[in-house]
Amino acid sequence: MDSSGFELLMNSLPQLGKGLVQTLSIALLSIIFSTVGGCLLGVLCTSPLRWLKVLTRIYLELFRAVPILVWLFFFYFGLPIFFDIHLSSFACSVLVLSLWGITEISEVARGALQSLPRGQAEAGAAIGLNATQLHLYVLLPQAVRRMIPPSINVYTRIIKTTSLTVLIGVTELIKTGQQIIERTGEALLIYGAMFLLYFLLCYPLSAVSRTLEKRLA
Repeated sequence: MDSSGFELLMNSLPQLGKGLVQTLSIALLSIIFSTVGGCLLGVLCTSPLRWLKVLTRIYLELFRAVPILVWLFFFYFGLPIFFDIHLSSFACSVLVLSLWGITEISEVARGALQSLPRGQAEAGAAIGLNATQLHLYVLLPQAVRRMIPPSINVYTRIIKTTSLTVLIGVTELIKTGQQIIERTGEALLIYGAMFLLYFLLCYPLSAVSRTLEKRLA
């Protein structure tokens, strides 16, 4: 890299940093909502109630069958038209990524709960625990250990999927990079910087997930 390219990169870093903060803000909020909502939905998916299973299955299939980009457009452009509900592009991004993340984490939680020995639930029921107490004190603490590696993989996918939010006007890392490229014409340099930033965000999480998966296996 020549001195002019290095200088351009240094001058662009503060602006790229603002875009990166926006990306991380959307990802972090989505991860928090996805984790809480996904654990709750995962528990509901293991319920013996048939009508509850049907409702959760409909929700899961809707978010699996329809691309995330379509959901982004629906919530950002469709809600104002059909329901007169207006969301900012930031709020819409967090909402859609959270709803999608909930489906992913719920499957992780359901699988972890169902992998526990049946004797755990039977022992809890035998000492008089109700369903809520059984999950809070017996099942979920054990299931969390099995959930950690696959959940980290979901978090990595949420971070990468934030790049779609540029299509509804969020000024995240991709949008910020495009603005710099339009101003300077240095596409290769700026795209390279964005590639490196995404790699630095996602690779450590993937490495941690692989390590935990081996240790907890």
